[in-house]
Amino acid sequence: MANPTTATITSRPWWKDAVCYQIYPASFKDSNGDGLGDIPGIVSKIDYLKNLGVDVIWVSPMYESPQVDMGYDISNYEKVYPPYGTVKDMEDLIEACHKRGMKLILDLVVNHTSDQHPWFKESRSSKDNPKRDWYVWKPPRYAEDGTRLPPTNWRSYFSGPTWEWDEHTGEYYLHLFAKEMPDLNWENPETRRAIYDSAMKFWLDKGVDGFRVDTVNMYSKRPEYADAPVVDPLFYEQPAYSHWANGPRIHEFLREMNREVLDHYGQPMTVGELPHTPDPKQVLEYVCASDRQLSMVFQFDIVNVGEGREHKFVFREWKLPELKGVVEKWQRFVEGTDGWTTVFCENHDQPRSVSRYCSDLPAARTCSAKLLALMLCSLTGTLFLYQGQEIGMINIPSSWNIDEYRDIESVNFYKAMAAKADNDAAQLERLHDCLQKLARDNARLPMQWDGSAHAGFTDSEKGPWMRVHDLYQEINVEKQIREGEGSVLGFWKRMIQLRKKHADVLAHGTFEGFEMEDERTFVFGKRTEDARVAVVLNFTGEEQEVRLPEYEGLRFEVGSYEDAKEEEERAEGRLRRLRPWEGRLYMAGC
Repeated sequence: MANPTTATITSRPWWKDAVCYQIYPASFKDSNGDGLGDIPGIVSKIDYLKNLGVDVIWVSPMYESPQVDMGYDISNYEKVYPPYGTVKDMEDLIEACHKRGMKLILDLVVNHTSDQHPWFKESRSSKDNPKRDWYVWKPPRYAEDGTRLPPTNWRSYFSGPTWEWDEHTGEYYLHLFAKEMPDLNWENPETRRAIYDSAMKFWLDKGVDGFRVDTVNMYSKRPEYADAPVVDPLFYEQPAYSHWANGPRIHEFLREMNREVLDHYGQPMTVGELPHTPDPKQVLEYVCASDRQLSMVFQFDIVNVGEGREHKFVFREWKLPELKGVVEKWQRFVEGTDGWTTVFCENHDQPRSVSRYCSDLPAARTCSAKLLALMLCSLTGTLFLYQGQEIGMINIPSSWNIDEYRDIESVNFYKAMAAKADNDAAQLERLHDCLQKLARDNARLPMQWDGSAHAGFTDSEKGPWMRVHDLYQEINVEKQIREGEGSVLGFWKRMIQLRKKHADVLAHGTFEGFEMEDERTFVFGKRTEDARVAVVLNFTGEEQEVRLPEYEGLRFEVGSYEDAKEEEERAEGRLRRLRPWEGRLYMAGC
């Protein structure tokens, strides 16, 4: 008779126990000296990722694109952006992963295309073109004085209206993001079939193992196309998420995607980007396994901590119970269900976690990075790391001028807010401070491989496409490999190994929070029928006292300070003194 535990593990979908690593192609590794990362550069680092313990590589958009939004504006799903490489390079990458027992997933960006995509060029050519209805077109409105107005007052993600006037055909087209990124019309079944063939089957046939599904809840817009309520009187355009997120046909579309495409390729992994969906019951509708829509989703409460109510880039002070509440909420929402969840706190759209949740001061940043590694590796769900997170990369230095920022969202936000502030010096300084804390640019600095020029990212004489962090000689892969287990990289590797060894309790166990209102420390437990884990974390720069949960037989397993074991040998009872930014993990029955 099979061991019940073994039977349970082997029956799990492969992606539940996976450790995933996101690569942003432009910033990972340049192989040909042009200052831009590329696919061969990724191939050259596969063994590094395998050695770290990575099971799945997620490559952000590498498709042909004008690069208005760093590849999320796709002009051809079946080609690769030439500076990144070729389709053959992608085939080599897929093969390199599979040879090492790793898998590869791609970004599926199908809410919109580039305005340079042949589909859109046809759509805007005339009102009677067969592809006219492949995108969302609407006639103008007119004010009482005859002024032409867009169909709604919706605000785009990158500031300004979601509608762009097309003089040639006398109508507006919808774009939730940049005006160069028109939204596809998912109401048209012919459009959907083209998406399935070009964006999905083309790459699944080449062996990719799934997709990270961009803006997955935005395909179904509410048919009324009504104005959004005015909540920001400074602007005509208003936030309108309720009009395009989680629309009436979204679940129908995702079921069809599975039925028409994914079900024919074994067990591909799909992880959806699911913003503006704070209700766990609503999220569960997307990840309920029996309904076959998505494997899991990224729910954004954890990366919304510190974001302003009026705009994501307006920094808001926060306290630890807010973060702890978010972790508990999304750890527990799938209990008793057939749903699944994710564990992450960084990606290409977010600032660095050390700077955001802990401290990036010189004396604290290594401890902070290890603290977060210990926390994340102890949580239930599929674990995602973002490039550079494993070495504790930090935010852009505050001394950098705004001209160093490259992201379209950052730049547009700064310009719009500066204009409203009439270029007031104090306001501009505040805007700069907000971007330094929260801008997407923070995640897009080149990967820091070593202490040589340009951090070993490129040997281009002109340097990389985006400035390398000033501290690359202090924070880099080569240096941390030399330092061994005591480094952030060494600790991440150790924690990933521990997570895999004890996957039943660490990746699948039930979460318990303790003293959740404490503003200095985070204590939580993980449990199965047979095992218990206790995690204690000090989220301050001062010593703090914590009490271990009353689990029988707890033994110290790992700590973020190298001498934590020696400290434990001197401890008595359940009280512990944690040093600044220290974390420890204890086990029983494992």
